[in-house]
Amino acid sequence: MSYVRNSALWCFFCWAASGVAQPDVEKQWQTRFILAEDGDTLELPAGRIELTNTLWLDGKRGVVLRGAGADRTVLSFRGQKQGAEGLKITNASDIVLEGFTLENSRGDLLKAQQVNGLTLRNLKAQWTGKPRKTNGSYALYPVQCQRVRIERCTAIGASDAGIYVGQSDSVWVTECVAYHNVAGIEIENTTNAWVWNNTARDNTGGILVFDLPDLPKKQGGRVLVWKNQVLHNNHKNFAPKGNIVAKVPPGTGIMVLATRHVEIAENTVLDNRTAPTAIVSYYLAQTPLQDKDYSPYAADVHVHDNTYSAGKRRPTWRHRLGFLLWLKFGRRPPNIVYDGITDPNTSHARICLRQNTNGSFANVKAAQGFKNITTDLAPYDCSLPPLPRPK
Repeated sequence: MSYVRNSALWCFFCWAASGVAQPDVEKQWQTRFILAEDGDTLELPAGRIELTNTLWLDGKRGVVLRGAGADRTVLSFRGQKQGAEGLKITNASDIVLEGFTLENSRGDLLKAQQVNGLTLRNLKAQWTGKPRKTNGSYALYPVQCQRVRIERCTAIGASDAGIYVGQSDSVWVTECVAYHNVAGIEIENTTNAWVWNNTARDNTGGILVFDLPDLPKKQGGRVLVWKNQVLHNNHKNFAPKGNIVAKVPPGTGIMVLATRHVEIAENTVLDNRTAPTAIVSYYLAQTPLQDKDYSPYAADVHVHDNTYSAGKRRPTWRHRLGFLLWLKFGRRPPNIVYDGITDPNTSHARICLRQNTNGSFANVKAAQGFKNITTDLAPYDCSLPPLPRPK
């Protein structure tokens, strides 16, 4: 990019930050996105920029959008009139977004779809004020992407998931913070994902690893949840009715639903009142299943070397599983809960639990009407080959 072009772009963004002639600035800004050449770096200055429409970057390669810092450059969509997303990236490759805040869009704050090579670094994505169901579903939302890197980002207030990666491959989420969301971090129908060194706190559920039906990519797996801080995720569930996460009970730390090849290792999982770690099938959601190509069972899950809370806690009464745990265990519910529902076409599910500090356990025998619940760990005292560690 030439010096003249850099200077013009800098002046444009200074004008945008000043708040003068805002509709014209929005139009020019979107024009800049359209005219950006492959390899361009677009610099956002410090300031607060009020926007009323979705900004859309489509079909670009190697573009960097860089702010002056997450606490210095703010793109606000509180007056949004058109578009569902705040910032949307589609059909692109090798895109880097870093150093700014997105807040208060009508729908998702940042959606990236069909992007091969996406880096989100030092971003904040938030709905301000009290968490509520009218907030958008996702703060950071890559879907159908490859080579996704989410680093040192913060997500707040999503009515579904703060950091969500769906139907993607080769993903890492690291050194991020997610709080006051329904789900802090969610990996869904995604393969080869590493979630490590994050903090998920004060959400309804901390970290979710799900496979769901009726999606183009049917099966995820090979997901590592490693060395995270998963702390007091007891927030009221404020997801709109009908969302699958609306069924997540407050007090869920880490949940694996209908996914295979998941390793949960060396996490600190403290003060999650209902199910610090839950391994469940899709059937526990009690939602009709019509996708014949979908497998609803959890299998090949290895939970080891995690640290859980000792002492008393009270499971939520606002969810069937929580109320069941309360009736059965009172104020000492197990730290690891397995619904016991297995694929009738396989001989075993290979759920392995080993060397967890305060790793109390219950198989709640959901398929048998929650009768004859067992706390015997012996059938699950095994190990699985470790997944590769991020480098």
